[in-house]
Amino acid sequence: MLYKHSKMPKETKKGLYQGIIEKDENGNYFCGPYLLDYKLVVSTFKLGDKISLKTLINNPSDKSLEQYAKKSMKFSLARDHDNEEK
Repeated sequence: MLYKHSKMPKETKKGLYQGIIEKDENGNYFCGPYLLDYKLVVSTFKLGDKISLKTLINNPSDKSLEQYAKKSMKFSLARDHDNEEK
């Protein structure tokens, strides 16, 4: 599964992207089309958490670059009120 984006998403008060933490067959944590920082997920989050991505960088890993073009190094739990329409 390869995700390609022509443009970087613009940050809103909900963050750049919101989604659920998942784990692929290679042990990589991801959210939608984005690779997540492994150490941050393991130390602070759990599978299934809804998160809001705050930053995106080009994926520096040759091992997962083909599958995930972008990586998030900064993300947080999505707050419930972020999901409400105003």
